[in-house]
Amino acid sequence: MPNRKVVSFENLKVACKNCSLATLCLPVALEPDDVERLDSIVKRGRPFHRGDHLFREGDDFHSLRVITSGSVKTYSPSEDGSEQVLGFHLPGELIGLDAIQNERHSCSARALETTAVCEIPFDSLEELSSAMPSLQHQMYCLLSREIGQETEMLTLLGKKSAEERLATFLLSFSERFKKRGFSATDFFLSMSRHEIGNYLGLAVETVSRLFTRFQEEGLLKVERKHVQLLDLPRLNDIIHGIDSVRTSNQSRA
Repeated sequence: MPNRKVVSFENLKVACKNCSLATLCLPVALEPDDVERLDSIVKRGRPFHRGDHLFREGDDFHSLRVITSGSVKTYSPSEDGSEQVLGFHLPGELIGLDAIQNERHSCSARALETTAVCEIPFDSLEELSSAMPSLQHQMYCLLSREIGQETEMLTLLGKKSAEERLATFLLSFSERFKKRGFSATDFFLSMSRHEIGNYLGLAVETVSRLFTRFQEEGLLKVERKHVQLLDLPRLNDIIHGIDSVRTSNQSRA
């Protein structure tokens, strides 16, 4: 098994200017003094354990949160006890932006594993942003990215086949892990097959069947939550509908 970087909570419990994730959530143009000003408002509390809620739907909004280790699921709970998974969030990603307008969280967030976060009080962040144009610009970029991700998700659920959905999901995690300095082809998925299916709008049986099929076709190797992507080009082909065309042509030859 190839070496993978392991994120330690203790190693990340440091000032923003020394954080290995800083380039993901901080504006590049920030001066050292500005980073120290930002770091002064950041709160670092105890880690959350698997199943702990960072916040629940309807809670008052006070802070944005940046994940520094672990992973988080956001979801919308239903009255019958079921839930709609809205997203999975990795180190360096920020959650809570959707609560800014109404000052209440419109979804719930639960840790999928032991998870550490930086908490940024929004009132303090607004005040600081007014004096730091680069920080304000970064907030606009984060909002824009969130809107873009929602648009991509709607397109994924509305137009793509089951195979395309799972391939897109896997390559999305590949890119996100790569951006964080981890392996793009060898990683753990902290969520269950049921949660993946819920997010992608697929039955859990379909998700399990596709993982098995992708493994049989040499696209990946999977053992419980450990995934190794073996053929990134073909996964990309599936997303763009090329792989199914190739298979169809081969079957007619």
